[in-house]
Amino acid sequence: MSIPLSILDLAPIAPGETARESFAASVALAQTAEKNGYRRVWYAEHHNMPTIASSATSVLIGHVAAHTSSIRLGAGGIMLPNHAPLIIAEQFGTLETLFPGRIDLGLGRAPGSDQTTMRAMRRDPMSADSFPQDVVELQGYLWGESRIPGVQSAPRASTRVPLYILGSSLFGAQLAAMLGLPYAFASHFSPDALHEAVALYRREFKPADLTGDGVLSEPWVIAGANVIAADDAADAREQFLTTRRARVRGMISRGPATPEYSDEQIDDFLLTPNGHHLANMMKYSVAGTGDEVRAFLEDFAATANADELIVAHQSQHVAERLRSVELTADAMLGASV
Repeated sequence: MSIPLSILDLAPIAPGETARESFAASVALAQTAEKNGYRRVWYAEHHNMPTIASSATSVLIGHVAAHTSSIRLGAGGIMLPNHAPLIIAEQFGTLETLFPGRIDLGLGRAPGSDQTTMRAMRRDPMSADSFPQDVVELQGYLWGESRIPGVQSAPRASTRVPLYILGSSLFGAQLAAMLGLPYAFASHFSPDALHEAVALYRREFKPADLTGDGVLSEPWVIAGANVIAADDAADAREQFLTTRRARVRGMISRGPATPEYSDEQIDDFLLTPNGHHLANMMKYSVAGTGDEVRAFLEDFAATANADELIVAHQSQHVAERLRSVELTADAMLGASV
């Protein structure tokens, strides 16, 4: 199967590890992805989450880019309502100047945080309403066609930074179609509207009235899935159980006074209606050998009508995560392991 394969690195901070160790793991993951034929690695903007180290997303991209040579790196994504479009244009214009032809910019409108953290970031609760206009303004800065008279982004690279619209609902699909931009659906954690959103995007896609690099003539869909590949299928499934428990534990544990839930308590919770809802967030997940992962991803790409897959390798330990990257590439891309 020739479908392009990319990685979403959640930059996790595992129990007992530090953010510095997480950054080192992200470098190792990107280097392994580059060696094994992946197209790109993306990092997501999250705030006030002590288990995720990608809050300063553009800084992390620059750090990893300095330790790799060819793989594309980018944001999957920057939550644009948290920022002024000019500031993001300056950051990604700088990255593209330093690492030409290697930088992507995916844009979302969620806060990447909770309501209290939104206030700490000084984010206007209504800022998401201007997301479409902010995307257009940002594109103008990055592509040398500023919509604001007298204001230019500097530095601006000689090559265009490609923009992607991220989403998990019909809103993002409509916007990406209207602007003629590629669309990445967050089905790795919000699966329910995947097929409807992709169908809407493909049906309503209109090429932008622009020419040059970064302009699509046809729609391009990226769909996300969770992957744990291991040499032993039972080991992969045990890793998945550990990862799912950790995710659920993080979602229901808030604040220093929250009790520590045992594995048994988490498993019992997953049998409740609320637990089923959280478990459904990882609906598009596979844990198994390389062959099992390939069978799942090929079927997923076909049913999702995706042009590219972006996978989150969810193993908690770095060595297991890197092995998953290798085995998946070997199965899907024929890379040497």
